[in-house]
Amino acid sequence: MKQRREFLQLSAATLAAASLPSLAQDAYPSKPITMVVPFPPGGVADTVGRPVAEAMGRALGQPMIVENKGGAGGGIGMAQVAKSKADGYSVLMALSSVVVLPEADKILKRTPLFTLDQLKPVARFTADPTALVVRAESPWKTYQEFIAHAKSNPGAVTFGSSGNYGTMHVPMEQLKAATSSFMLHVPYTGAGPAVLALLSGQVDALSTGPSSVMQHVRAGKLRVLTHWGESRLSALPEVPTLKEVGVPVSYSQWSGLFVPAGTPEAVVAKLRQAAKAAAEDAKAKQALAAAGTYFQYQDMPEFERFVQSDAKAMAAVVQRIGQVQ
Repeated sequence: MKQRREFLQLSAATLAAASLPSLAQDAYPSKPITMVVPFPPGGVADTVGRPVAEAMGRALGQPMIVENKGGAGGGIGMAQVAKSKADGYSVLMALSSVVVLPEADKILKRTPLFTLDQLKPVARFTADPTALVVRAESPWKTYQEFIAHAKSNPGAVTFGSSGNYGTMHVPMEQLKAATSSFMLHVPYTGAGPAVLALLSGQVDALSTGPSSVMQHVRAGKLRVLTHWGESRLSALPEVPTLKEVGVPVSYSQWSGLFVPAGTPEAVVAKLRQAAKAAAEDAKAKQALAAAGTYFQYQDMPEFERFVQSDAKAMAAVVQRIGQVQ
């Protein structure tokens, strides 16, 4: 009888333990969630991430705290989430460089900081073309004046970026290749520092999402000459696309939410619901509109296909760029 009683007690304990993960998932979230933005404040990921985190936190009933983790063109923060515990309490607000950096590591023959299969796409929030920006006091009033100067003075024009192979670097390499021009690349730790470098005259130009610079454009400090989109932007209706001025290239800087691969489906489902609520949130929409962008939401199935397609396209671009200094 004693052995039977011990067996029944052990069986009951085993069943209770087996049910714990399910109960834990049902209780998610039971504490604050960290959203890692893999760049310093002031860039597109931060501009989108903060209002989204606030809105998602309200939808989930727990604060979503933004942690800026810059370095390696976003790779350090991306790797931190890719290698974190897959429990839904560490999420990533990534830019499109998330599909580029692992391929760039291959080109550079170094161990990747992370691989794309370590992350699971949850939702896309924005997808804006990058824009070519210079200081308002610069001598270039048009794209044609800018590129003519760059071509006739190889290496004289400098451009800033958020890091090698990042979302501000790749489009400029596309432009250089398409126009047979040479401009000097100056990488920074994120879009925020790169924009400050442009404003202070440390670099001559940069390519970035409009939301990083619209406040300075409206203040008359910066000028947009062209952008990498397929059609003109409502926030910049007077600015022509590169295709309009005869350069057949395009590039989209998108932002999206990722979690570590292996995150329980019940947790992912709650994050998807919160992400959709954020994309429909009036306060979040207003914040993005003030920054010169808007939600272009994709739920997980569509976003997963989008990421796979973009990764394939960007791998080809990185192969063409090759190694950079």
